[in-house]
Amino acid sequence: MVSESRWSLRTRITALCTATALLLTLIAAGAAVVAVQNRRGMDEVFNAIGPLSTASDGLLTAMLNQETGLRGYAANGSDADLAPYDDGRKQEQQLTDRLNEGLGGRPQLLASLRLAENAIADWHATVADPVLARVRAGDRAGAQRLIGDTARATFDRVRGALADLQSAIQQLRDSAVDQLTANSRRIVQLLIAAALVVLVAGILLVVLLRYLVTTPVSRLARAVRRVAAGEYGHQVATDGPSEVAALARDVDGMRRKIVKDLAEVRTARAAVEEANQRLEDQAAALQAQAAELTRSNRDLEQFAYVASHDLQEPLRKVASFCQLLQRRYAGQLDERADQYIGFAVDGAQRMQRLINDLLAFSRIGRVTTGFTDVDLNALVAETVSQQEAVLERTGGEVTWDRLPVVRGEEALLAALIGNLVSNSLKFRRPEVPPRVHLSARRVDGEDANGAWEISCRDNGIGIEQEFGDKVFVIFQRLHVKGAYPGTGIGLAIAKKIVEYHGGRIWLAPTPDHGADIRFTLPVEGPAELPVSPAPVGASQGAPTVDASTSKETIP
Repeated sequence: MVSESRWSLRTRITALCTATALLLTLIAAGAAVVAVQNRRGMDEVFNAIGPLSTASDGLLTAMLNQETGLRGYAANGSDADLAPYDDGRKQEQQLTDRLNEGLGGRPQLLASLRLAENAIADWHATVADPVLARVRAGDRAGAQRLIGDTARATFDRVRGALADLQSAIQQLRDSAVDQLTANSRRIVQLLIAAALVVLVAGILLVVLLRYLVTTPVSRLARAVRRVAAGEYGHQVATDGPSEVAALARDVDGMRRKIVKDLAEVRTARAAVEEANQRLEDQAAALQAQAAELTRSNRDLEQFAYVASHDLQEPLRKVASFCQLLQRRYAGQLDERADQYIGFAVDGAQRMQRLINDLLAFSRIGRVTTGFTDVDLNALVAETVSQQEAVLERTGGEVTWDRLPVVRGEEALLAALIGNLVSNSLKFRRPEVPPRVHLSARRVDGEDANGAWEISCRDNGIGIEQEFGDKVFVIFQRLHVKGAYPGTGIGLAIAKKIVEYHGGRIWLAPTPDHGADIRFTLPVEGPAELPVSPAPVGASQGAPTVDASTSKETIP
């Protein structure tokens, strides 16, 4: 049996970890220094030398453009041929300033730049400026004689000086890249050293744990199992590191308190059962609240239906008598009285429209005829025929791709299509004929068949994306009351119809003018789109089928 060790396990592990951390810190410090050097070298290559190389290349290109433009100007005397020369002069000045700024701390490269500048200045003084002067004086023949072998030799010196500058910059770049490569190798070497340190430390830690932890703890575990089996009088021996010996003493003390702990466990179990019962009671209360909310929603829908229905008759009387007053006493009272009567008639009519829309909104889902197979092509054709007068007056056009057959209530889906199309025609841009297009595509869903995604796209005034949710709220308008007719409930009705059919509706972003309202309807039948025949008795202004494109159009 091993007696209690003078050195604790914590002390041994702390010493090992400290030595490992010290070595890793030294390695990390070296790596950090090399990384900083590497970063500076990269900045030198990419942010300093790279732009200098680009500028020297650009300067050579600018001089070639000047030489080309000068020859064309000497041959033709046209100012258009001199444009490359003028542009090259501007680029020459800009690039020369950039190179002077970038080479300020590099005397050798700056000397090469000075040679190139002198060669460029000599070419301008001996070739370019005399040629320009003779052409502008009308002596093109004399200007062309100046562009000879001597001029080419002068320009070759310019080109050679720029080539020397580029070569010097390239040598500087190669030297910086070599330094980067060396730094990268040092970092790899330091990483390998760090890995070796970690590996050796891990091996030492495993050995330390085996002889100072695993073996003593195994003996302690055997003693604990005897105590757990009911031998509460068994003495637990203490050996090994001080931590393990202290643990053994604690286990022996725990043995004496087992009976007391069992009693506390029973008490805690009773408390847990009581807490679980309280949670169950709270869950039942939440379910009751949910049921109450459902009932309250039904009562609110019933109230909206009854209120809008019962308000019809008194409001109809108010509107009728206001209209009678307007017709009978128009012109007999003063101008302000006529204005007040007009306000009353307009307000009563607007209230009638609001109540009718609210009544239609509350009826969705309450008055049902059952779901049937509905051909959306027929609904769109019917909607277009109802909007024929608006289309003829505005020069508008409604087109649609082949649409699917879906399961739903035909009257509600007709109202949905009608609201979307009428909105697109109503919110058109001034002096722009409205264009509306409906299309459908199949999208995958959580169920086996997925859903149909229907799009109604127009070229009108459009809707800002930030109001994408607001437009589907009942009685929400984005414009002042007199700007466009309506009560602001159309898209709210559309949303309720779509959700009643198990779909969703949203405003899709558009890259240009117009709005794109999209909604989904579940697919309960085959995925293929139906072939819709041409409407019977189609005439001008009614939908027609184009067999080659499978699209219905409105002329």
